[in-house]
Amino acid sequence: MSESQQMPEGPRTPVKRGGGDPGSRGRTTIADGVVEKIAGLAARDVVGVHAMGSGFARTLGAVRERVPGGGKASATRGVKAEVGEVQTALDLEIVVEYGVSIADVARTVRENVISAVERMTGLEVVEVNIAVSDVKLPDEEDEEEAEPRIQ
Repeated sequence: MSESQQMPEGPRTPVKRGGGDPGSRGRTTIADGVVEKIAGLAARDVVGVHAMGSGFARTLGAVRERVPGGGKASATRGVKAEVGEVQTALDLEIVVEYGVSIADVARTVRENVISAVERMTGLEVVEVNIAVSDVKLPDEEDEEEAEPRIQ
């Protein structure tokens, strides 16, 4: 083709910029607290889990909830997460109802937490360690529901 001959004008092919799927350009980071909230809510959904956290943490949380502006029950109480770029590990502390199989409750909590965290975050859950810190007896008054001594 000589310089005097030119290509006819027509639709141009768009130049692809940036390369790859637009959804994969950039980085997403997920805070430990986000994973802790998801795990805490998923664990509380399991039948047989009475509460999350140690007795002291639950008592402190109950007092904090009664103080004006103290906020609602913490979804992260009793949950600790370590979050990496593609994996996470969780430690949970639970109180179970008296009469339930602790092994079955722990297995169900593990399954529920892993499913929720992996589905919502895309992170691989490498382990969920569960510590059962107490058993709620039927005739025990719940610390979080007890009337405050100070008015």
